[in-house]
Amino acid sequence: MRIIKPRIYLASQSPRRRELLKQIGVSFEILLLRSSPGRSADVDETPHPGEAPESYVRRVCRAKAEAGNTALKLRNLPPFPVLAADTTVALDGKIFGKPDNANLAAAMLRQLSGQEHRVLSAVSVALDGHVETALSTSTVRFAQLDEERIQRYLLTREYTDKAGGYAIQGHAGAFIEHISGSYSGVMGLPLYETAELLRHFNYPAP
Repeated sequence: MRIIKPRIYLASQSPRRRELLKQIGVSFEILLLRSSPGRSADVDETPHPGEAPESYVRRVCRAKAEAGNTALKLRNLPPFPVLAADTTVALDGKIFGKPDNANLAAAMLRQLSGQEHRVLSAVSVALDGHVETALSTSTVRFAQLDEERIQRYLLTREYTDKAGGYAIQGHAGAFIEHISGSYSGVMGLPLYETAELLRHFNYPAP
């Protein structure tokens, strides 16, 4: 008899989320969603007018998980839980998404300089019609950043595809004076919340 090892689908291309799942021993396969400019995206990540950061990140994350679950059925893939995540940075109620270029990244870093901001990371798991979402909120305080320091950071190109224009696990770790909350959540996948959700779907998470 062949024993099928429990696994999930990860609806994300983020290498950081892959590393974090491996860290806690979760077996997964990548489930790609449409996001290229030439095709309609599976999930619209545009904030709604007046939408609070918490509502925004929960909505987008849930939509990604639901889109992944729909893709399973359309592609006739084995029915395993689909995990999706979304992270945003918020300062004074303003949503900081992923900067499209170095100029936008620099503008974000100037606003975060010397300030305390929140990093909101939502995780959703979907299987058939059942979807659950959890939210991790962390507080991060940046040091004062002068223009030379910001420009040096931009040369690393770490800001690419990073909410708020920085990566805590990279060079920007030197910007952070204090963090309260989940380090893995700031990276993009809160591991405590992830493991709790997976257990709800009968996945033997640690």
